Amino acid sequence: MRPLPRPVLRPTLRARLTAVYAAAFVVAGAVLIAVLYVLLAAAIDRQPLDSVGIAVGAVQATDPGLYATLDASTSAALVSGEAIPFSPVEDLTPTATYSDTAGTLTDLRDVVQLNNQEARDQTLRTVLTWSVVALLGIGVLAVGFGWVMSSRVLAPLHRITATARRVADTNLHERIAHSGPDDELKDLADTFDAMLERLDRSFDGQRRFVANASHELRTPLTISRTVLEVALDDPDTHQDTRHLGATLLAVNARQERLIEGLLTLAAADRAPIVTETVDLAEVAAQAVATAGVSARDAGVDLRLDTAPTPLLGDAVLLERLVQNLVDNAVRYNEPGGRVAVATRPGPGGTVEVAVSNTGPVVPSYEVEALFEPFRRLGRDGAVADRRGGYVRGGVGLGLSIVRSVAAAHDGEVTAEPREGGGLTVVARLPGAARPPGTTGTAGTAGARTGRAVETTRPGAASVRAGAGV
Repeated sequence: MRPLPRPVLRPTLRARLTAVYAAAFVVAGAVLIAVLYVLLAAAIDRQPLDSVGIAVGAVQATDPGLYATLDASTSAALVSGEAIPFSPVEDLTPTATYSDTAGTLTDLRDVVQLNNQEARDQTLRTVLTWSVVALLGIGVLAVGFGWVMSSRVLAPLHRITATARRVADTNLHERIAHSGPDDELKDLADTFDAMLERLDRSFDGQRRFVANASHELRTPLTISRTVLEVALDDPDTHQDTRHLGATLLAVNARQERLIEGLLTLAAADRAPIVTETVDLAEVAAQAVATAGVSARDAGVDLRLDTAPTPLLGDAVLLERLVQNLVDNAVRYNEPGGRVAVATRPGPGGTVEVAVSNTGPVVPSYEVEALFEPFRRLGRDGAVADRRGGYVRGGVGLGLSIVRSVAAAHDGEVTAEPREGGGLTVVARLPGAARPPGTTGTAGTAGARTGRAVETTRPGAASVRAGAGV
């Protein structure tokens, strides 16, 4: 099961959690700086100051009770006393805060400030600047911390997702078995494991039932076929009995094909599959050779065009996949029709086997129904549940088996109606690196070299480079 594509502009959950952590820290830091700034400004304003101001001259005392000292480091006159009058001083520099240089100091809490407003503002600006710088620096650290923490928080979820995807792609026997703390993620993993357990039991029981029923039906069918063949071999058998026996043999053969199809369908749904290096070109060549007789009898021209297409998969199931496609293309055709089988590299490192045929016109809305079990194509192109006169021996499991085998190999099957009648069915499977020593497609010489090899008999198999329907 392939993960769904993520929208381009949508960030991952990890990035969103990191952004939330960092944003929360920055907002909290900004609020803290604002509160500290306001409190610091208020504290500075409430501080009892004895400094009259920064003067370039001396304060002229008009009362003997005046006590003044000049702080050389700050050029400030520090004044102490009670009800201290002072006269205007030409050398004092007025400020915007307090411009009157004459009056009486009635209380030490009444401070005449000349230039200390600028010093106050400078102090607050310095504090604010360094606070913002510190906030930005710690904000960067908060982003890194948030990224690490979100990774740790989401790590169990990633493991659960990876296991769930692996289970969906392979089999239902594996479990997540999360061993972390007893929290919400463990509850999720345990719930998912319980669901997998029930699904596994259900599907396994269904597969066992189909396999056991098919095996049980094989024995009476084999006995019936043996009895019929013995009766037909008896020279004393009446002609009417021979005709009836031949009909029953045909019915028996059809039932055997049905059982074989059910067994194959159950095997395709059973995982894991046995993998080995298989070349679809070789499989296609063998399928065309096997279907050559039936194609000749039906008057169908069968063509093959191959290229090396190696992959890892179950050889038996892949042979059934290609054989079913070829047999269906021959069976659901018309006298003088054509079937083209091709193997080729596909996009994204995949390999493809494509089978096109002529035949009745298939409405596009009926194509998907052909992949359902026991659904067959009638003479008029309609999909029916029961066998019609035009269907020659089909049981309605061919394309169902094809899709199940492709799904077991993590592949897909598509079908499109052809203009003028017939279908083009393409099975696309994950490819593998070309095995060392592979020289080309096995089969006929024409398949290896790409030269056309054909016969003059109608319906004879031909291998033709670039052949099409």
